[in-house]
Amino acid sequence: MKERLDVLLVKKGILKSREKAKVVIMAGDVFVDGQREDKAGSMFDDSADITLLGNPIPYVSRGGLKLEKAMKQFCLDLSDRICMDVGSSTGGFTDCMLQNGALFVYAVDVGRGQLDWGLRNDPKVRCMEKTNIRYVVPEDIDRKPSFVSIDVSFISLTKVLLPVYNLMEKEGEVVCLIKPQFEAGREKVQKKGVVRDPAVHEEVIQKVMDYARTIDFSLCDLDFSPIKGPEGNIEYLLHLAKTGHPHDREELPVKEVVAGAHKELDK
Repeated sequence: MKERLDVLLVKKGILKSREKAKVVIMAGDVFVDGQREDKAGSMFDDSADITLLGNPIPYVSRGGLKLEKAMKQFCLDLSDRICMDVGSSTGGFTDCMLQNGALFVYAVDVGRGQLDWGLRNDPKVRCMEKTNIRYVVPEDIDRKPSFVSIDVSFISLTKVLLPVYNLMEKEGEVVCLIKPQFEAGREKVQKKGVVRDPAVHEEVIQKVMDYARTIDFSLCDLDFSPIKGPEGNIEYLLHLAKTGHPHDREELPVKEVVAGAHKELDK
């Protein structure tokens, strides 16, 4: 009897969930009887020889790799912390938080039915789907988060950071993903929503940082995401802190980070 490839990966115990299986398959990391397969719905016999290329993504989606890098580069410790994942989608960031010791995670997203089934049923996760972070107030959550990740699309971070600031614990931290295609003016966005100009990248990063300062966030650190977003856009990781006494550790190396991103990711 033939079954879907994503189902077989779970049935054989190779991966834990169909959501994770789909991510690995789409990444081109699955081989069936020696042939690469990139369609989760492809049908195969139960006896098919299925192997994975290299190390599969350890999270339910590639998004977890972005937060993983931020945690390493910014020396973040999430042990026993209340966290919030804004723009949770499948839950890659949420998964990364839990695997790194988070006590509890609010998974917030305007969509519905996207969060990985295992995370949705995890007692350490509260699925807040069909929820726009701009309208969430402190009374909507039981405990204030001390760490928040933000990975949103089709909206500028300048519309999201203040609501997040108001929900957080004092001394809380934020890692937000700066996506040039949603921060730059329309005239600077190319076909398919791509922004390639390093100068525009520098401009939008500075715009987000300047706004963060105006609402009393401290600028802590900056780096680029280890993977590109949809359509090949380079994205950036900005580390902020709600200190109560805003200050910047130092002038963040915007130009150097942008140059490093293009050198590494535009190979």
